[in-house]
Amino acid sequence: MNERILRTLAFDQVKQQLGQYLVTAQGQEEVLHLEPLTDQSKIQERLDESEDGLKVQRLRGGIPVPKLENIRPHMKRIEIGANLNGIELAQVSRVLQTTKELVDFFAEMHEKEIEFIRLYDWQEKLVALPELNRRLRTAIDEDGRVTDEASPELKGIRNQIRRSEQNVREQLDGIVRGKNARYLSDAIVTMRNERYVIPVKQEYRGVFGGVVHDQSASGQTLFIEPKQIVELNNRLRQQQIAERQEIERILAELSAELVPYRQEILQNAYVIGRLDLIQAKARYGSEIKGIVPAISSENQVVFKQARHPLIDPDQVVANDIMIGKDYQAVVITGPNTGGKTITLKTLGLLQLMGQAGLPIPAGEDSQMGIFHEIFADIGDEQSIEQSLSTFSSHMTNIVQVLDRVDERSLVLFDELGAGTDPQEGAALAISILDALGAKSAYVMATTHYPELKVYGYNRPGTINASMEFDVDTLRPTYRLLIGVPGRSNAFEISKRLGLAPDIIESAKQIMDGESQDLNEMIADLENRRKAAETEYLEVRHHVAEAETLHQELSTAYAAFYEEREKELAKARQKANELVKQAEEQAEQIIADIRKMQQAGQYGGVKEHELIEAKTRLSGLKQEEHLQKNKVLRKAKEQKKLKAGDEVIVETYGQRGTLLKKVGNDWQVQLGILKMTVSEDDMTPVSPAPEPKQRVTAVRSTSASHVETQLDLRGKRYEEALKEVDQYLDAALLAGYPQVTIVHGKGTGALRQGITDYLKNHRSVASFEFAPANQGGNGATIVKFK
Repeated sequence: MNERILRTLAFDQVKQQLGQYLVTAQGQEEVLHLEPLTDQSKIQERLDESEDGLKVQRLRGGIPVPKLENIRPHMKRIEIGANLNGIELAQVSRVLQTTKELVDFFAEMHEKEIEFIRLYDWQEKLVALPELNRRLRTAIDEDGRVTDEASPELKGIRNQIRRSEQNVREQLDGIVRGKNARYLSDAIVTMRNERYVIPVKQEYRGVFGGVVHDQSASGQTLFIEPKQIVELNNRLRQQQIAERQEIERILAELSAELVPYRQEILQNAYVIGRLDLIQAKARYGSEIKGIVPAISSENQVVFKQARHPLIDPDQVVANDIMIGKDYQAVVITGPNTGGKTITLKTLGLLQLMGQAGLPIPAGEDSQMGIFHEIFADIGDEQSIEQSLSTFSSHMTNIVQVLDRVDERSLVLFDELGAGTDPQEGAALAISILDALGAKSAYVMATTHYPELKVYGYNRPGTINASMEFDVDTLRPTYRLLIGVPGRSNAFEISKRLGLAPDIIESAKQIMDGESQDLNEMIADLENRRKAAETEYLEVRHHVAEAETLHQELSTAYAAFYEEREKELAKARQKANELVKQAEEQAEQIIADIRKMQQAGQYGGVKEHELIEAKTRLSGLKQEEHLQKNKVLRKAKEQKKLKAGDEVIVETYGQRGTLLKKVGNDWQVQLGILKMTVSEDDMTPVSPAPEPKQRVTAVRSTSASHVETQLDLRGKRYEEALKEVDQYLDAALLAGYPQVTIVHGKGTGALRQGITDYLKNHRSVASFEFAPANQGGNGATIVKFK
């Protein structure tokens, strides 16, 4: 990518904003070398890293990367045999400790089955060195000081130093608090030349003897090491020298221990720097409310609700910017200060950011292309040194662009053909656009020339656009209108500002008729667009309501399904309990019958005893709710009984034959017995024959709300599979022969999960990816049995 476009579109300013979120020196170095790429696989890797970074940011607040210094010079020094000081070793130790913490962090994420596209690959490149890390952390503290635990010798020496210092201080404290304190300038103990001294007045220098190490600026005070502590100070000084030598030995030993692991340490620092950059991209993406765009291999750029990242978020106006699908050239017309140039820069800068693997400030479902080069001619670049006018400067740049452009290039022209005679400039602009079209380049150009409005209508693959202007407020709205050319608002503005109507009418008469017709056509288009936009908003409102209703129904269906399963489980448990009780009572009745049969003294079991036993067995049935059923009672009342009918006597559970009616009761023959039974206590055995069963298709009342397509884009993996399960049940209930599940292309994880689910679904006959014009492998068509 040429350096000129990076400066023109302010890509370096985006990198500066990104750099504010970096905490490691290696990360700062990585962002310095960050630039747009042209290899699709590498761009996808960087975008996947940004996606992972945003996911970690959302789930855990970010990757735990602390502030780290650049240790590459340290590794270079130990390679040539030099020793590191304590601060340098502490910096290396922080790299090793960070490596350990990152390995543990990603291991925890892996245990929780959190999926990442690229982060686990970076984790595998980290080399944990636990023994070396423990040795450094034991010997060197965070500030680079060698600790007492670095070696037993150092610990012993420092204990001796502390005892010697205590002895010296006790001796000096005795002097400053004793009878000789009157000879001192101040009752304090201080140090000069790394030896303990006391401040003595000049005239009493001979009282204490010893060595004079310093004097005050006035000469009235001498800092004297009394003779009684000279030997103590000498011993202390020897111990301090021994401490320094031991520290140097320890530092040399630790530096030597780093040499075999030099490459691993450098690799860890590099990986931490890359993780720091991923973390910074995620934080920057959150700050600008950005998303990770999809890549269109056909270079179909669709930036929904795109915003320029360097404009105040509270003031920037979001626009839908599209190029590459239905048209490869966009000609934007409209008044000055309407936002045309910012729209050009937004398209170019967002494309650069996407190719650099950065999140972009745009809406969901946005997608980017991959351009080998992006060219721009924006702004006034006249050069006094080179004696170039504005027109000459623009034309020089355009000539260079035309020499290098190809079908994988995006060209941005601001005020194409400006700076010269309007007719010649318009003709040149049209010829330049034709030349770019002949090379199949992607072009977005702004202009004031009305001839280019007609060009946008007549040329295939080219479309007009404009920046909206509110005539009522006389202000631009900064909204991009694709398909509507800009029109001159001079007459309307002049009229609102008070210019006489006859002057305006005279101007209209002078104006070229074709231009007037064009303006009227544009005005009509604007009115139609506003009407269509109003209808669109109304439809979106109804769609939103329908989606809300669908979501509520899905939630209610899920709750119903769950509650139904709970109630069925309770019913099964209750039924099992009733069956168990019935079995126990039946066993007891059978046992009683056997006892009566064995008795035999009265000729076996009597008929009434059998009837009574059968009645007890019949009483085990759970039919109380049927007896209370008003519908059944009414049906029984409608059935006219007559002599000779066979009935079941409910009380005894026995079949009998009606003999004759006795009042409101009937005399019934039960075996060898004749009994009088109430009509309410009997049921006809042979009711009217039931009609043959007919199979009737039942369609759920909610079927009308089940769409033939389920859109899962943007859903999380578990949520999506749950919604697919509920959706297939509803679609089957609605009687659909087939449905479409839109899962998007993305990483492929959701698509694979849905494929595995459909393989095991008992009602799915087959499934396949949708045709290319219906989403390709971003959607699956499911056919039911």
